[in-house]
Amino acid sequence: MAFARLTGGRRDRKGLLLLPLCPVYGLGACAIVLLPPVVRTSPLLLFLLGGAAAAAVEYLVAVFYEEGLGVQFWDYSDLPWNLQGRVCVMFALVWGAMGLALVKWVHPLVQELVRDIPAPVSLWAVLAALADLAVSSWMMRATGGRECLQWYRFLRPDGA
Repeated sequence: MAFARLTGGRRDRKGLLLLPLCPVYGLGACAIVLLPPVVRTSPLLLFLLGGAAAAAVEYLVAVFYEEGLGVQFWDYSDLPWNLQGRVCVMFALVWGAMGLALVKWVHPLVQELVRDIPAPVSLWAVLAALADLAVSSWMMRATGGRECLQWYRFLRPDGA
């Protein structure tokens, strides 16, 4: 979410009602971190296969959003070398570059921080995320749009 905001992304591109999480970013990161050690230790392989793995996740999430929930969060149709507007080479390369930073710096730091979190706290955090995902999915499916997630628009008089 921070990356999307820092790079000029729209405020409504999150995918969950309450939590500041974006499922495609988290699942893409998980796909990269779960690559075999031989891939994660080779910068070139990590860049290429990490980008491909995350792009595959991005494609599958787009299919789920579009066909399962009836919403669309992104469309790369206007970018070169795209696949049905769901993924494109440029963002696969961005995923690859972010995968390098993720494996080298972010994941080791986060891994150390979460190691000491008690299991019950982790369980409640996962349950909260799953509940938010379930409610958000139900709302998008019921309304056929993602506007239902924009509760924060009511907090500002200009609606932005």
